[in-house]
Amino acid sequence: MTSEYVPSTDAGAVAELAALARVVSRQRAELDRLRDSVATSAAVERAKGALMAATGCSPDVAHEELLQRAEAGNRTLLEECWLTLGALMPSASAAGTAPVTGPPASTVPPGSPAPPGTAEALGRLGRALLHVGSPQELAGTLLEHLAPRVDADAVLLYRRLPPGDGLELIGYAGLDATLAAQWHQVPPLQGFAPLEALRAGEPLWLEDFTEDRQVFQLIDEPPGRWLSRAWLPVTAGVALGVLRRSAAAFGPAGRELLRSAARLCAGRLGALGAPAEPVTSGLSAAVQTVLDALPGAAVLLVPLRTGTGEVEDYRVEAATPGAVDILGRTGRELVGSHILESYPSVAGESLWQGYLKALGGEPYEGEPFVHEEVVAGVTVTGTYSVRAARLGDGLLVTWLRHDTEERQEQRLADMQRLGNLGWANWNLITRQVNWSSQVYTILGREPGRGAVPLDLLPDLVLPEDAHALARAVSELARTGRPFDVPFRIRSGNAVRHLRAVAEAVTAPDGTVVEVHGFVQDLTAQRSAELALVDSERAILVQRGVLEAERALAARLQHALLPLPSRPVRLRGLRVEVAYLPAQAGVHVGGDWFSAIELPDEAALFVVGDVAGHGVDAVATMAQLRFTAKGMVTTGSSLTGALARLNFLLLHSRDAQSTATLVLARYEPAGRRLAWAQAGHPPPLLVRGGRAHRLDRPAGLLLGACADPVYESAEFRLEPGDRLLLYTDGLVERPGEDIDAGLDRLAAAALAAGPASLDALLAAMLAGERRDDVCVLDIRVPVADEE
Repeated sequence: MTSEYVPSTDAGAVAELAALARVVSRQRAELDRLRDSVATSAAVERAKGALMAATGCSPDVAHEELLQRAEAGNRTLLEECWLTLGALMPSASAAGTAPVTGPPASTVPPGSPAPPGTAEALGRLGRALLHVGSPQELAGTLLEHLAPRVDADAVLLYRRLPPGDGLELIGYAGLDATLAAQWHQVPPLQGFAPLEALRAGEPLWLEDFTEDRQVFQLIDEPPGRWLSRAWLPVTAGVALGVLRRSAAAFGPAGRELLRSAARLCAGRLGALGAPAEPVTSGLSAAVQTVLDALPGAAVLLVPLRTGTGEVEDYRVEAATPGAVDILGRTGRELVGSHILESYPSVAGESLWQGYLKALGGEPYEGEPFVHEEVVAGVTVTGTYSVRAARLGDGLLVTWLRHDTEERQEQRLADMQRLGNLGWANWNLITRQVNWSSQVYTILGREPGRGAVPLDLLPDLVLPEDAHALARAVSELARTGRPFDVPFRIRSGNAVRHLRAVAEAVTAPDGTVVEVHGFVQDLTAQRSAELALVDSERAILVQRGVLEAERALAARLQHALLPLPSRPVRLRGLRVEVAYLPAQAGVHVGGDWFSAIELPDEAALFVVGDVAGHGVDAVATMAQLRFTAKGMVTTGSSLTGALARLNFLLLHSRDAQSTATLVLARYEPAGRRLAWAQAGHPPPLLVRGGRAHRLDRPAGLLLGACADPVYESAEFRLEPGDRLLLYTDGLVERPGEDIDAGLDRLAAAALAAGPASLDALLAAMLAGERRDDVCVLDIRVPVADEE
């Protein structure tokens, strides 16, 4: 047995490697994102250029047209771009003709519903096409995206060769290399499926292997390997084949997906066409050598002319390393590209005219101008100055972007102003201090007096806050510990609330060499917080007062208005009383009742309701209750008592109070009940299985006017009768007419029958109540109950 020495792993080194791996992973993800963005932008710009060339519209109009087409066809913008670029290829029905010069509005019916999942699959395919660099890669990408949707096992791409030469396999996936080599070039055989699809200009669906092999020349090795296949014309000269081991037919969803995929591939194949080779003249090579050593942005352009000699575009022949276009290509990556490919909006503009003048021998130096492009749906704007001079047969063009640093500085200044903060930097080695202008504004310090060293910053604050800030500054300078400290300063006659946040930059040995941070004005926020605290304190005080008032009012009410615990007998009548306070609010209401025997063998029944809540309402209730009892007991009539109560309320200390009232006097000898009311809901009489409201005699509520008219009414009670006197809290509901509440009371009284008052209240008062409820339930016993 042998052993081998294994060096111990340094935990710190492992941590550093892990951190480095995370950094590399993030950077790689960001690079992939940028590449996707650039590729997407390139596809969008090519499609815009196609529309501009076909219709003569502006770049903005072309971009809006693409968006509208995509929305109408229920497609993504990228899919629409591939379709537009595909329309530049020769149409399948016009093989051998010249390419079309303008894309049609759409090759798919706008708004046609896509089968479930098709739109997502096409969206993923459209994004994947951005990374395809050859027909071979295109075939692999198609197989990857079509296999899970249509059970594809192999994908082939055939290109038609010059007339009479047959077809050439330009891309394949799912085939072994030997079979692909055997079928790499195919003569123009009659019945060869891809050739027949190109001739017909329509998809060819081969779904019956036994019959299809009798008609067509099929790629099949070994025999019976692929039992179904489809061939679709992508362009006039390219056919797409999808081979499957499954014998099942292509369903409607599968066929639509394949048609859409073929249309997308047309655009990608068009973009893969070989670019025009740049002229590698001796002048271009010499210029490129010079430009490689120059800073800034400069390119050598060669004009591309039409047959009549007009300049239709410019090609980049050489470029400096610092040259960059709106698609993100830099330096020699630009060589071979066209100006209208990167900047289609310059066609016909003053810059374009300047280039033409420079070609004529007159150097061009344009005024600064704003250039705007839409890249991946985002508007990119820049201000440029451009110079152009003739060099040989081409143009040497230089440009300068002015506003990058200025815009960044302006944005930083706007951020500081809007956030009411400013940055500060202290170099502890050189003792150099830098403040932004906003720091001087926040601290109320004249810029001419200069910035303050870090250790003297506590001298600017109020004495009671200086110690905490000084301790934080000292700790940061000694150990590098960051701080976030609030403090106050005096500015004129006012005190301002500020905040300082700082962190340290240390040398390799841990020594603090630099401190940077910011100062923020929190005065408005702090003032709002203090105002909120004061408001909360005032609310708590007021709530305490209200709770105390409620407790006092409740004690007064219980003392002045004792409730019997069970029904009582008054002059031969059975009387039950209920009083229920409101469930919401902190106030006690002014509802009340009286039920007493009078000296002359009669009985008095009163129910009243004082407007308002709290101690004042309880006091008014007590005044009216005792006065009404006293006046009727000493012989006053019901209407006379109401008139005097009205006078009393009008001349009380709270002349704004009002009240409603119903008075009833019962004579047991003849079972006669006389009653009068002052603005109160009518009593409810239940007799013989029917319930009806008594007609109210005239009577205005108490405290409303100085000379009201009160009348009385009288009727006879019968054995078994039930009479309800109540306050409006029993029948009123928010948003409901009072008559609906009175009808509901009548129905509940009939439904309750001879049951106790509790059953009636339970039916009437389900849910929250906003007002107190007081009820007198008066019943005339039948013979066997007396």
